[in-house]
Amino acid sequence: MASICNLRSINKMARFLFSKSLTPPKLRKLWLSTLSSLIGEKNLILMGPPGSGKTSVGRVLGQKLGCPVIDVDDDVLEKTWNMSVSDKLQDVGDEQFLEEEGKAFLKFSTSGSVISLTGSNPLHPGSMENTKKNGIVVYLDVQSQDIIERLERMKVDRIVGQRSGISMGDILRKRKHFYKKWHDVRVVCESGDCIEVVADKVIDAVKRYQSVDTETFVSTRSQEPNAKQSKFFSDVVIEGLANDGGLYVPGNGLPKFTAGEWRRLVKSSYTERAQIILERCIHPADVPPVVLGDILERAYGDNFSCSKIAPVRHLSGNQYILELFHGPTASFKDLALQFMPHIFAYCIPKVCNYLVLVATSGDTGSAVLDGFSRLSDLDKRRIAVFCLYPEDGISQVQKSQIIACQGQNGLAVGVESDFDFCQKAVKDLFTNPKFTGFLTAEYGTSLSTGNSINWARLLPQIVYHASAYLDLVDQSVITFGSPVDVCIPTGNFGNIMAALYAKRMGIPIRKFICASNQNHILTDLIKTGCYDLRGRKLLQSFSPAIDILKSSNLERYLHLLSNQDGRLVNTLYSQLEGQGYFQLPESLFRLLQRDLIGGWCSESDCVSAIRHVYGTTGYILDTHTAVAKVVADRVQDRTCPVIISCTAHYSKFAPVILQALRIEEIKQNPLTQLHVLNSFRPLPPAHKSLLAMLKDQDNHKSRKCQANPSHIMDCVENYLQSLFLKVH
Repeated sequence: MASICNLRSINKMARFLFSKSLTPPKLRKLWLSTLSSLIGEKNLILMGPPGSGKTSVGRVLGQKLGCPVIDVDDDVLEKTWNMSVSDKLQDVGDEQFLEEEGKAFLKFSTSGSVISLTGSNPLHPGSMENTKKNGIVVYLDVQSQDIIERLERMKVDRIVGQRSGISMGDILRKRKHFYKKWHDVRVVCESGDCIEVVADKVIDAVKRYQSVDTETFVSTRSQEPNAKQSKFFSDVVIEGLANDGGLYVPGNGLPKFTAGEWRRLVKSSYTERAQIILERCIHPADVPPVVLGDILERAYGDNFSCSKIAPVRHLSGNQYILELFHGPTASFKDLALQFMPHIFAYCIPKVCNYLVLVATSGDTGSAVLDGFSRLSDLDKRRIAVFCLYPEDGISQVQKSQIIACQGQNGLAVGVESDFDFCQKAVKDLFTNPKFTGFLTAEYGTSLSTGNSINWARLLPQIVYHASAYLDLVDQSVITFGSPVDVCIPTGNFGNIMAALYAKRMGIPIRKFICASNQNHILTDLIKTGCYDLRGRKLLQSFSPAIDILKSSNLERYLHLLSNQDGRLVNTLYSQLEGQGYFQLPESLFRLLQRDLIGGWCSESDCVSAIRHVYGTTGYILDTHTAVAKVVADRVQDRTCPVIISCTAHYSKFAPVILQALRIEEIKQNPLTQLHVLNSFRPLPPAHKSLLAMLKDQDNHKSRKCQANPSHIMDCVENYLQSLFLKVH
């Protein structure tokens, strides 16, 4: 937190930049003066592979900023050595060259300059650490194929590592690691960008880096947003829920990517896509790119069984399956919850304990418990998870999995009620100042949440919706710019909300198909404009993760749709709380219907869909994906591809799957059920992590609690007593 404060206290830059068309000669002096404030006494350091344009872009920036330009190759190395860089490399070889290059650059000192590094400078840690002390490092991220073509045209022969048997692609892949390690700012360069355009992108990126107080968050219920109410990213990660009961959203919306920037990501890995997308969504003052990169490598490493993380597979016709179950707990929640705990641990103050409260309708519980169990030992001593789940409202496999995921810093408690009660209990604890004050005073512990009401839970879900579209482009199913529909089984509206945000960022999604089961309150809202809880009872279904009547993230959508009208959102939710329903204004209802199509699926149709898809394709859908398949078949017009979110591995709902496949004499033991399923050699194959968790469940206790707020508070305090010593 101290580093964030320091960065936020640096000199503020000019509020705007004069473009070339607005800078006649008489304004030239003012223009230079304004842009010079970008860096002040700092250096602007351009980093990137050979051929990325560092030297040319540096010269243009020097003119725009009115400051000295230094090319390390020409102005430092060749003057130090009295010979060309090419000759030096040929004389001493790669290793000696890197050492002497680093030493020469260490001796160099300047301020207020534009510095164009060599392509290999970042390979020398000592010189880069020294350089970063008084500079902003800008990474010119140019597509590898563009670099290779440029170098071939230039016939460059002075690159470290360039020798027979090693391709330029290999060299560039190896160096990416170093560029990711050192940059403060990334500039994504599109194919065809001229030097002037890249220079302007650098200025815009540095302007954003310096403007540390512009990317703030507001509550969806904030009636008079102002600076005092605004929060930074690190604040909303820690707090989870706003004090007024609303959800945090970006005050200025999410960044928009150009079509060219998206095309740049078509050939990238999932982790590379995530890094570039999230760097633009999280200000470096909150989470520096190097920290974000390390977190993403941990989040999407060998804990996922598929190297593509969230692959897209053709099902039939124009339907494609987005497989979101390859994480350790076999559901789409892993895509966010292998990431969020590390971000949370980075953002929170180091001197405070935190209890992460979670309500789960099935999959979130195990994903949160598993994700936070992967923190460092030091972080696990100050961050714990308390999970509530409906005792009889989730599948047997889900319950076994939640119990198995309890560990050193996680506790799960079954509540004798439904998910809506669990979710309300979590929110009530947050908004109970007497209880939160007691926890702080007695145990030095603050509360946060791992549910999708926390922005850090929802944000990484945007990535996989964008990635799915890019995968279809990569597979030549579509060209970039062609529309797709998405069909998502949803109850809490978080997954579909992430897809809506992906469209706002530039992914060409046409329609959002909201698939419900027999608890179809969202479908009714989409068709009537009325969100009505009166006389409605939650029904248990084969797809328990969407057995929800109070959809938390719907609030974010209404806030977005109403042009951030917090007063309206507050009125609607006050009416929902007091009278059990709200009716959308007609103008807002029309906007909603432009985005969303709603449909719901009966239990019998869900089972039939599983049977039919397996019979025709050999692929087994889980119950939630079957709901989405049924709804997509009914409402999608087949004029463009539809991406169906496969939100969980079918093994989590083995009894229903066995019933759908007409396998008789189903035994009650979850492990036995999974072994029977696996004997069919199905697609997708068995989920090994899930099997391992079920085998481990006997080593953990299950706990129950009455549906009583005071009992839940007692459970929380008892758990804290076992973890954290009292403050006094």
